[in-house]
Amino acid sequence: MLEAGTRLGRYTLHEHINAGGVSEIWLATDESGAPHAVRVMLDNSLLNFAERRRFLMGAEVLQSLPPHPSIIGYVEHGKIGGELALVMEYVEGENLKLRMAANDPVLAEHAAQALIDLAEALEHLHDHGYMHLDFKPENVVMTRNGSVRLIDFDLAQPIPKPPRKLDKNPGTPSYMAPEQLLRQPVDQRADIWAYGVAAYELLTFRKPFPGETPDAILRRQLDRSEFAPPSYANPDIPPALEKIILRCLEKDPERRYPVTAVLAHEVRQALYVG
Repeated sequence: MLEAGTRLGRYTLHEHINAGGVSEIWLATDESGAPHAVRVMLDNSLLNFAERRRFLMGAEVLQSLPPHPSIIGYVEHGKIGGELALVMEYVEGENLKLRMAANDPVLAEHAAQALIDLAEALEHLHDHGYMHLDFKPENVVMTRNGSVRLIDFDLAQPIPKPPRKLDKNPGTPSYMAPEQLLRQPVDQRADIWAYGVAAYELLTFRKPFPGETPDAILRRQLDRSEFAPPSYANPDIPPALEKIILRCLEKDPERRYPVTAVLAHEVRQALYVG
């Protein structure tokens, strides 16, 4: 049972930050007093194959990435004080889902820069051979000064060439591309779709394809009769940015951006904030 004051190797846990189905995240300090975020797997028994594999894969992907200002920083991972743990950069903030729910003025002030930074974070990830497969507001932390960090790489996989059908279908249905929901081959363009959904939601506070079940979401994606461009909900969206979002949300992946570098370049042009 983890609690404040527990020591894991050279780290002392201080404050419980968050908990998910398989892990807890704690604010901790090392022996020098430097703060870190420590993610601890709740059940690290050898029999928990699938969750252990995902946890370790996410840590290994993060470890493999060169540092990027909009991706959470890696420190170390492995058995630490008897627990399977991932030690990361600590940033004080909340995820975008919570900030949207609270109509946080920090989010409104920094939305344009966040869209640029997140496109560049995905570009960095893709350039180093991985797709995230769970890109969504809940997996983006925004600090008090408006900087963002992409987190949670447990579902990340190497980008297949050519696109490949996933053995399983992980992710969050509201942010899944049609080819994912149809169990068809996917590649990094599934992340580009998810970026489009998240950008639409960030700017309008509504999802482009609402639905309570994966099937209902898929029907909305394939039948665009009720789909409204984001400017219908937010007339202040620049036309150039709306064009980018709509291209990200093309049903056919061949009509989306072929690589994220092009997406990031166009987002910078549309939203450049000096």
